[in-house]
Amino acid sequence: MRLHRLLAAAALAVACAGLHAQDLSTVCHATSSYDLTVRPDQLIFDRAAPAPTRVVLGNGVLITDGQQVALNDEEQDRLALFQQDLRALMPRVKAVAQRGVDVTMQAVREESGSLNLDPDTRAELDNRLATDAADLHQRIAASQSTHDWRGDAANQYANRVIGDVAPLLASALGQQAVNAALSGDLQQAAELRDRASNLASGFQPRLQRRLQVLRPQIQALCPDIQRLSELQQGIRGSNGRWLNLLQIGQ
Repeated sequence: MRLHRLLAAAALAVACAGLHAQDLSTVCHATSSYDLTVRPDQLIFDRAAPAPTRVVLGNGVLITDGQQVALNDEEQDRLALFQQDLRALMPRVKAVAQRGVDVTMQAVREESGSLNLDPDTRAELDNRLATDAADLHQRIAASQSTHDWRGDAANQYANRVIGDVAPLLASALGQQAVNAALSGDLQQAAELRDRASNLASGFQPRLQRRLQVLRPQIQALCPDIQRLSELQQGIRGSNGRWLNLLQIGQ
């Protein structure tokens, strides 16, 4: 029935904090080759290549690849504002992510409504989704690094949701199909398979349309992201190259 595709699409969207369809790159044309880790006294930007691969901002000091960069007063002021504005932006980005989790979980609930689940299965599904949503909300709130949502980390969150929900739905649908087959209603059994297949194949684009509701909230971030890009301009790392912690495209 390809049911795993439905749950995989949902879980991956959740794991990406609801920003898969309306991310900052699409809406604000903002990109960065760095991961960001926020500490009480520092902002740490890191990437595999090119140099500088590690940029540390904090307490009026700029360090790139282990070397402190000499800054004039104007540059120190701009980097202080950069740090202040970026820290202020983080709760707003998290708020979008939190809402994205809610939108995605609600989409799974509504999409599964077409599967004619029995009351017990429906109640258990709602319970598991609520538990997973609460966990993701907590993880988003506690997260201080974009590393938490990349690669294996994101896949772990996705697999957890899949592991919680997919067996439940598969069992319920399988039992419906068995009951239909045993009663001799092969057409109903085939319809169940088709229903689940159609739901799985169309879920991702429908979810992306639902996530359009996040667009105004993300657009409200764009002016502040643009300001961050402007504040970093003209400042070089220890290797003499522009920092380019954040890029704004067209």
